[in-house]
Order: sequence, then C-alpha cells, then structure tokens
Amino acid sequence: MADAQAAHEKSMSALLTSLAGANMIYGAGMLELGNTFSFEQFVIDDEIAKMTRKVLEGIDTDDESLAVDVIKNVGPAGNFLLQDHTISHMKTTQSQPNLLDRRVRRDWENDGKKTLTEVASEKAVNILNNYEPEPLPSDVKDELASIIKKAEKYFNA
Repeated sequence: MADAQAAHEKSMSALLTSLAGANMIYGAGMLELGNTFSFEQFVIDDEIAKMTRKVLEGIDTDDESLAVDVIKNVGPAGNFLLQDHTISHMKTTQSQPNLLDRRVRRDWENDGKKTLTEVASEKAVNILNNYEPEPLPSDVKDELASIIKKAEKYFNA
C-alpha cells in the first residue's frame, strides 16, 4: 500500500544511494519487494526522484546566490522577504513539489484534508485517463523501424 512508510523508505533509499553516486533510482511504483505495483506509489516516487535530483544539484555559494549585496543593503533586522532577489530566487532555489501540500493546516482541512496517497491517486487516474504522449520525431521512428527490421531478420533466420 502506498503510504507514509513507503514514501519515507523510498525517499531515504533514493537520496542516500544518489548521494553515494548511484545514477539510477530503481523500483518506481513497486511495493512489497517488487511483488506489487501501485500507480499511486509510482506518482509519489516520481516526486521523490524530482526532489532527489534537486538535492544533487547542490547549493550555489557564489556572491549572487548567497545574496551578499542584499544582506549588506538590508542589514540586521531588515526585511529580506520583500527583496527582488528573494522573490526571484525562491522559485528556483527551493524545490517545487507537485504532490506535497505546503499550505497551512486550515487551508488543507478546508480543501478536503486529502492525504498524500489520495492526491497521488487522483493524479495517477488523471494521467491514465488524459495523458497524450508527444509523437516521436520521424528520424527516431525511422531508426526504431530499422532496429526492429534487423532484429526480425535475426530472430526469423
């Protein structure tokens, strides 16, 4: 079952192995040691992978990213939240999850108190019902057809 425990375990596994140098996150959507597949878990795992990639980007430490000039200009006890620098960087520096709900509790409750699994289920159903893949470019189609033709000759020999 896709739940908080599964999300926690998968988050830690993805993050720790990625920090150790792994370049692939394995088992998206899988539960029970791979015996079960969950569309909800797949959607949650996509979010975990996105956030893991964000962590792996690291933290920029140049003067612009650290807002050295802004800190000097605003000074102690100043308001950094209204600075153009803060506003422009907060959208790219902080991860922007699609599933996690970062609103205050009252707003979350007024909107139905949906759990992460419920939100993931709604998104999975929406994807399954509405997703339209982009068509492959013609050169890619041609290359795939060539590979298939070669394989068919090999297997039909």
